Amino acid sequence: MFRKLIALGLLLMTAPLYFGCATLLAPKTHPLSIASEPQGAQVFVNGVNMGTTPVQLNLKADQNYTIEFRKEGYEIQNHIVNSQVGAGWVIVDVLFGIVPVVVDAATGAWNKLDQESVEAVLYRQNQ
Repeated sequence: MFRKLIALGLLLMTAPLYFGCATLLAPKTHPLSIASEPQGAQVFVNGVNMGTTPVQLNLKADQNYTIEFRKEGYEIQNHIVNSQVGAGWVIVDVLFGIVPVVVDAATGAWNKLDQESVEAVLYRQNQ
């Protein structure tokens, strides 16, 4: 029993050497709060209707997104949310060697969204 515990402990301690730290520990999706003034605008993410404001979405962090706000009688508003590399994951990966760097870079696991929230101010259309 004691040997199994030691083996498990060694496996857990050496896992970052074979996998990326972010691949093992980072969340798979990231929350993004979306709001508008006035409320009740339809939210489209990369062309897909995701609900009406206010809304909380969980998005993959290895992609860029176009957030579009639509509301009857108001001009359409677009916002861009970009993916960026989380510097903390890169530093930790470098400490463990080249394999974690390659794994996390290839999988995009060390990425994060450049914003935690998006708020649009909608303007009435000129009639």
